[in-house]
Amino acid sequence: MALPWSETADGVTVTVRATPRGGRDAIDGIVALADGRRALKARVSVVAEDGKANAALAKLLAKAAGIAPSRVELVSGATGRTKSFRLNGNAQEIIARLAGLDGGHDTGPE
Repeated sequence: MALPWSETADGVTVTVRATPRGGRDAIDGIVALADGRRALKARVSVVAEDGKANAALAKLLAKAAGIAPSRVELVSGATGRTKSFRLNGNAQEIIARLAGLDGGHDTGPE
């Protein structure tokens, strides 16, 4: 199964399926997208306006990856639900932390 992240020269790029106003800030495992790609399924409690949800997602990813929020950069998908973030740091350590978020299940296509 393909993973929602890939190693880069300076860290990891991760695909996220975001749900703003999701009631709480959490990563709910890995989901299969309609196009066959995989993404981390994440929710944040803030609304998607003025970049608030993107900032909350970046902070959530930083905490999950064990890196500073300043080391997380939105690469694409600023206005969509499917986004790519670059997590700058030791790729092996970041991947090991992200791999623990899977929960061992796939929630199927969305």
